[in-house]
Amino acid sequence: MKILVVDDDRVLADVISFTLRKEGYQILLAHDGATALRRWEEETPDLIVLDVNLPRVDGFSILEQIRSAADTPVIMLTVRREEDDIIRGLEIGADDYIVKPFSPRQLVARVQAVLRRAGKQALEPIREFDDLALDMQRRQVQIGPGPAVSLTPLEARLLECLLLQRGQLLLIEDLLREIWGPRGGDRDMLRQLVHRLRQKIEADPSNPELIETVPGVGYGFTQAR
Repeated sequence: MKILVVDDDRVLADVISFTLRKEGYQILLAHDGATALRRWEEETPDLIVLDVNLPRVDGFSILEQIRSAADTPVIMLTVRREEDDIIRGLEIGADDYIVKPFSPRQLVARVQAVLRRAGKQALEPIREFDDLALDMQRRQVQIGPGPAVSLTPLEARLLECLLLQRGQLLLIEDLLREIWGPRGGDRDMLRQLVHRLRQKIEADPSNPELIETVPGVGYGFTQAR
């Protein structure tokens, strides 16, 4: 299920993205109104988390353009606390209105509630790729007919990131942000995490075939055996 996060504050956008990715959502990002509208048209997200105070084109104007063509669920996210602003957003067609600052738990709860009201299906916790099945809810991975292997939350998140973009090289900085968020994790922690995951999923961890390394650059997932 795809969520478009629109906020010109890149640090906050990363925090929101990290929070929602942990819940299993696929995140699209936009930092200005024009990009937001383009990504909405091209990607057809299931929900939009939309900041009001955006450069050039504000969130209210974006919402009006979206509502003129579709009923995509939209949660307005803003520092504006005035009742008139909240009423304006809801009258234009916002499904919910969250005032900054907010807690990650509140954001997740609001997103889930809006998706339920919109009749969206629950997330499928199992991701399948060839003969590999990753169950994010149970935090288990199974390869072929072998037994399921338990993963830690970080191991599961790393494997999910690699699988979702298998065949591509993921930069170290991007993986750090995806797994630990914008303010946590370092290269040594990532290297150790990759090592632990290889111990669990590689036939020969000393000669890995699934997770490849480009030293000093990043990691990629080749294919399930």
